[in-house]
Amino acid sequence: MSYVKFKTPDQIQTKLKTTLNQIAETKDSKIRKGMNETTKSIERGAAKLVVMAEDVTPPEILFHIPMLCEEKGIPFGYLSTKKDLGNAVRINVSSSAISIENEGSGNEGILNGLVKDLDKLK
Repeated sequence: MSYVKFKTPDQIQTKLKTTLNQIAETKDSKIRKGMNETTKSIERGAAKLVVMAEDVTPPEILFHIPMLCEEKGIPFGYLSTKKDLGNAVRINVSSSAISIENEGSGNEGILNGLVKDLDKLK
């Protein structure tokens, strides 16, 4: 049993990385990093998008996140490695999960486009 509910194609993963990088560059954006911060963000209903790494061990630590996202109606996706996820949000360490609470001014369109692409995968 795994927390990865669907396979994310390389094309969508590339778009996910560039979108996260662009949001991380924006001064007024808010990104929660790490499993605990992401869980809190989902439970509060503040998350607009959740992204998890596919190579988390043990997988049980992220098992609850897709279920919470589905319960709260929050879109989610996956990147192949923790290192890719950390680099995408401009931190120098690996990250198992992140949530976007505020995409920053001017980034609404790219976030909405990414959410539509992820919804098609489910």
